[in-house]
Amino acid sequence: MTVTLPLGTTVTLPLSGWERREAVMLRVVPHCALAVSLVLVLLDRAGSFAHLQAMVGLTLAASSWSLFMNGLGPAWTQRPSARAVFFAGFTALSAALVFLSPLYGFFAWSGYLQVTSLPGRWKWAGVMSTAAIVSTTYVGGVQNVRGSGAVIFGVFTAAGIALGGGFLFFNTMIGRQNARQRVMLGDLAETNAQLEAALAENAGLHAQLLAQAREAGVLDERARMAREIHDTLAQGFTGIVAQLEAARQNPGQWRRFADQAQALARDNLAEARRSVAALRPGQLEGAHLPEAIAGMSERWSQTSGVAVGVETTGEPRPLLADVEVALFRVAQEALTNVAKHAKASRVGLTLSYMEDVVLLDVRDDGIGFEPRDIDFAGQSGFGLSSMRQRLLRVAGSLAIESGPGEGTAVNASVPALPAGGGA
Repeated sequence: MTVTLPLGTTVTLPLSGWERREAVMLRVVPHCALAVSLVLVLLDRAGSFAHLQAMVGLTLAASSWSLFMNGLGPAWTQRPSARAVFFAGFTALSAALVFLSPLYGFFAWSGYLQVTSLPGRWKWAGVMSTAAIVSTTYVGGVQNVRGSGAVIFGVFTAAGIALGGGFLFFNTMIGRQNARQRVMLGDLAETNAQLEAALAENAGLHAQLLAQAREAGVLDERARMAREIHDTLAQGFTGIVAQLEAARQNPGQWRRFADQAQALARDNLAEARRSVAALRPGQLEGAHLPEAIAGMSERWSQTSGVAVGVETTGEPRPLLADVEVALFRVAQEALTNVAKHAKASRVGLTLSYMEDVVLLDVRDDGIGFEPRDIDFAGQSGFGLSSMRQRLLRVAGSLAIESGPGEGTAVNASVPALPAGGGA
């Protein structure tokens, strides 16, 4: 059985065991019954040669009619109206054969099998006509349907109708059960088709998401490396260049400046290696954030010559690693900007632990600038953009307060996420 699903998929459902057996019986039984009847007629040798010729001719006609309507004919022979025409012809042939010889009752019996293919109420008409034809064979032919033979004919006809009706009832029940199974199989096939379509779509979306995730990962890693290079190599080279320039300007103290440049180079190399490995800054390993910022500020003051004061308020507590790294790098970048641009004589750095947030303030007494001129997306100094991106990654924020001749204040705020928690 072929079913076309709503998605346009055509599925061929297998026939049940009963349907396969019924199809075989419809094709084979009539011919077997005809063969048996013909053999019995030939053995009986009753009637004239012309009578025998008529029976053989009708036998061949009945066989051809059954072949044409039960498998060898075109597809239209299986339509309900065509089946009714077929059975009418089948009944006429079986009645004619039984009229010529009651021995063709074997063939007439196969009519009970043919009624199952009739539409609607035609089934019961087929059962009654088959029962009437078969019953004539029990009384020796149509010529004996009178008197007591008519009574016997009536009894056998009623019994045949009852027998054929029972057969038809069970066949109908089995047909309904098979129809329900077909519907279930059709629904299952449709569900499977939809599932396969959904799986194919999900596979495409999954591949697309993997490609996007891979691209996003590459971009994120590039951004991370850019920030790390800026916060380590660029700042370290800046410090080294400053020490070498100081050594050139002060020949008498060149060894002190050279030693500081050498120390900066070693620290810078170690930080570069840690950045490539995505590790925390060395100053934060084994130290709390206030201590790491204080140590970094002291070394910055020694190399820049600018006085710095570090203050911590509130109760210091361990924070999420990404939060501490962000605050440390913001403090480092803010001090680097002071050394490069502010021309300040003093810097104040305050780390404030509050209940829900941690604040970092870096203020200098330098020349200041106009805050509205800042272009976070494309300003030439990568530092402010780097600070802002780092804070955004931990749900933090950055604010700049400054004015020409008024110094600069960098204010960073991050959520106070405890160590070991999730962002």
